[in-house]
Amino acid sequence: MLGNLFPLDSSKPFTDQEKIGHNRYHPEIPPVATVKPGDSFRVDSREWFDGAIKNDDSAEDILNAPMKKVHGLSGPFRIEGAQPGDLLIVDILDVGPIPQEQGPLAGQGWGYTGIFAKSNGGSFLVEQFPDAYKAVWDFHGPWATSRHIPGVKFEGLIHPGIMATAPSAELLATWNAREAALIATDPDRVPPLALPPEPEESVLGSVPQADRERIGAEAARTAPPRENGGNQDIKNLTKGTRAFYPVFVEGANFSVGDLHFSQGDGEITFCGGIEMGGYMELHVDVIKNGMELYGVSENAIFMPGRQDPQFSEWIAFSGTSVTLDGEQRYLDSHLSYQRAILHAIDYLATFGYSPEQAYLLLGAAPVEGRLSSVVDIPNSCSTVYIPTAIFDFDIRPSADGPHQIDPGIGAPKAADPVFG
Repeated sequence: MLGNLFPLDSSKPFTDQEKIGHNRYHPEIPPVATVKPGDSFRVDSREWFDGAIKNDDSAEDILNAPMKKVHGLSGPFRIEGAQPGDLLIVDILDVGPIPQEQGPLAGQGWGYTGIFAKSNGGSFLVEQFPDAYKAVWDFHGPWATSRHIPGVKFEGLIHPGIMATAPSAELLATWNAREAALIATDPDRVPPLALPPEPEESVLGSVPQADRERIGAEAARTAPPRENGGNQDIKNLTKGTRAFYPVFVEGANFSVGDLHFSQGDGEITFCGGIEMGGYMELHVDVIKNGMELYGVSENAIFMPGRQDPQFSEWIAFSGTSVTLDGEQRYLDSHLSYQRAILHAIDYLATFGYSPEQAYLLLGAAPVEGRLSSVVDIPNSCSTVYIPTAIFDFDIRPSADGPHQIDPGIGAPKAADPVFG
């Protein structure tokens, strides 16, 4: 083990650290360290808003979250000898919250989940939930509980939301062109269809000052997943995962970040995992010419770890591709998953949860989302599975009717929503 190649001081902002990471993708961002195939090393990771979200009972910070600042990624790390066309092997040896620290920074014994306002990014159910809400979660070893969502306790599936290699100049140009074309179809849409390069608040590592304006205007935002991996938010990429990333530049220039203590499939509230800072221990290797050998032209291959909590009983909800207004859509799996989640929210509300509490819970807890049928025209069928063991009470339907919880203080809502 080489030790910690990317240390972070919790008392300092991301941009005031010993080594400066990045929050944009560009092939010219210099690596912070070089490792060799076969090396293992540790990195610290900063929560995606760099401390802007507080452990309190207000959602004003979610409403005003600084979207241009995300994500603060650890790296890039150059892998000696890696060349375009290779496959980079990344093993997650360990991952967790900030060790042995309690404090005001997410990851210091707590994390958060947020429903983003329509005016600031929105969410998967933005039309039904246009305002900003927040839930804070306390960590108790492997478990999470929340004063904002009482009656539940679950083990986390701790994982990075982002692992990625750097794009080539050609791939970066492809991203920018196709996303600009999409934005141009509805440039005034709220929330926007995509996020163009944004020099303001860009963090570009040790890029020379003379090149910062140019690179800031070209560098891609880290919000979406792309061919290099990126913000895939795959909750099963836990300890023990092996991932194979396509290499597009000399050295691969690999980065990680956006750690989650737990998450439901889809990260449906946009800030849907339990966001936190923490650490990762990684092992890297290279398969020479691996992209051609295994037919990988883009996107990563994963062998997920086996550290998932073991649940034996689930309650599941299904949805089809019919809108709330009764319009039939053709095999629309996005819509059918929305409907499945809405059905789950309606069900949880009968036990006394507010719709917002239920939505936040589905984004944070280790629920399973599945495409159950994508061929039976005209309806796609999607399902969401909730483990029954996470509840302190019997969540199953019975002749006695739903148990009534004390909803507690509820999920804080921003006091000045733009869309009500």
